[in-house]
Amino acid sequence: ITKAEKKGRTKDEVDTIIHWLTGYTQDQLQQVLDNKTTFEDFFSQAPELNPNVSKIRGVICGYRVEEIEEPLMQKIRYLDKLIDELAKGKAMEKILRE
Repeated sequence: ITKAEKKGRTKDEVDTIIHWLTGYTQDQLQQVLDNKTTFEDFFSQAPELNPNVSKIRGVICGYRVEEIEEPLMQKIRYLDKLIDELAKGKAMEKILRE
């Protein structure tokens, strides 16, 4: 959230990205945050990973997200990539692969 807000984006936009990626509702997301859930549990308990995640491509932290083999790390990098796109000013429609 901090990364996005520093670039003039909002918490609501970050939440929208998380909802799109994971299928969490706002209440479910708040519960996850309140419980200080680990990334592993966050993704393993996610209601449904968006079927369009395969459209997320590019480099984040020096790795191509579509080539990361470890499933948990790939999901973390998907989220990181989407937030990075938000912080860089990309339109929400493009971030959400619409």
